[in-house]
Amino acid sequence: MGVVEAFRSAFGADPETVWRAPGRVNLIGEHTDYNDGFVLPFAVPWGVSAAVSRRDDGAIRLLSLQGAAEPVTLGTHEQATGWQRYVVGVPATLVSQGLGVRAGGFDIAIDGDVPAGAGLSSSAALEVAVGSAINEIHGLGMTPMEIALLGQKAENDFVGMPCGIMDQAASACSQEGRALFLDCRSLSFRQVPLDLAAHGLRILIIDTRVHHELADGQYAKRRADCESAARKLGVEALRDVTDLAGALSRLQGDERKRVQHVVTENHRVEALIGLLRAGAITEIGALLNASHLSLRDEYEVSSPELDVAVEASLRGGARGARMTGGGFGGSAIALVAEERVASVRESVAAAFAAKGWAEPRFMPAVPSAGAHKIA
Repeated sequence: MGVVEAFRSAFGADPETVWRAPGRVNLIGEHTDYNDGFVLPFAVPWGVSAAVSRRDDGAIRLLSLQGAAEPVTLGTHEQATGWQRYVVGVPATLVSQGLGVRAGGFDIAIDGDVPAGAGLSSSAALEVAVGSAINEIHGLGMTPMEIALLGQKAENDFVGMPCGIMDQAASACSQEGRALFLDCRSLSFRQVPLDLAAHGLRILIIDTRVHHELADGQYAKRRADCESAARKLGVEALRDVTDLAGALSRLQGDERKRVQHVVTENHRVEALIGLLRAGAITEIGALLNASHLSLRDEYEVSSPELDVAVEASLRGGARGARMTGGGFGGSAIALVAEERVASVRESVAAAFAAKGWAEPRFMPAVPSAGAHKIA
């Protein structure tokens, strides 16, 4: 049953609109977004569809095709739990900002195929799909970036996850066949052609099936480390550090490590953009490898499964590999020549089997379209 049919069955009428927003994978630029830095994500083929109609009684009725068979009715936003918070946080944020959503009541049916917990940002896809639908219904005139900011604020305030803007921006603003080069301070962005197939390459997502929970405090701890370091260095954000050696000499422990990663990761994003501009996409692997080592050793957000996935990918012939997403599980990506895809898969699967772990899931990452109306 599709999302429109499910909506009609649950609520007795057709939805006013249906929007689909994708998940994302990040090519490079990890944990730089909330440090006002640079990121280079792109949308993936999997996403979330939201069928939405307004109500005039202030209630929100939610149905997920991946959840219970019957819709859940929420009289107030505070009653939401689990995945529901990502949905209700969007209209609640609009109400709190006085943006024309007076009652905030909606019937919403959700259908998603982003692998949950894989680090592909199913939460941002959910927020952007719902935000895009409400934007249309109420004629708010929000731009894709404004919808992304709405989703980020909803996640920050209603879920308690202090995420940056990257995930929502990638979901809202991406274009097919392109990566999104985003300056997270100015929110300016440009679309960067990423034609992997023309170079005989593929980005392979390796879902370790280790599901993380970033709202458990580890992500917030990393962000707090960065903010504390920035204060000690007298800069607005770590993006502003220009003398890395001097900055590191003034810091110790975790804060020193976090600064090392963020500053060098921003440089890696810019270097990778330079290679793409030069048509040297086959040469970006070394930057992916360096990013993973920094995330593992300096930012300390990798996991044994992610490290094994990266190492086994390289043994299998990948040109480069790194963990992607917030970390503590989820997925890695590998840059692989078409003729080496099978050997990379075999190498990673064998390494996981040798550890007694469940076999990972392999998915080709094709740069896909951002949020769009489907009905």
